[in-house]
Amino acid sequence: VQLQASGGGLVQPGGSLRLSCVGSGSIYSLNVMGWYRQAPGKQRELVATIHSGGATDYADFVKGRFTISRDDNTKNMVYLEMSSLKPEDAAVYYCSYRRTTLTGLFPGPEYWGPGTQVTVSS
Repeated sequence: VQLQASGGGLVQPGGSLRLSCVGSGSIYSLNVMGWYRQAPGKQRELVATIHSGGATDYADFVKGRFTISRDDNTKNMVYLEMSSLKPEDAAVYYCSYRRTTLTGLFPGPEYWGPGTQVTVSS
């Protein structure tokens, strides 16, 4: 599985960005895709996930500001709409993919792409 994220860049505090990620390779239609981020000197943290069925989950620190969505037709594209960005949102954002099952199991590893840099600064 290969993941390619794009859309990062420099934005002023309070601004917006939209990240995109496309997966290729052995993508199962039943999956969970998501976004993680890692700031310098900090651990990678989960930002948001979306199940192929549409269920979403967000970290508390982005609720109400970020929206995760996916392409319902292809099942291999995921987006992250980020608004009201803060300087503390600056990080490398990584797209993730993980196969899942109808019973909620994860029969395989989680994959990450190379990441896209988001800088929030005036």
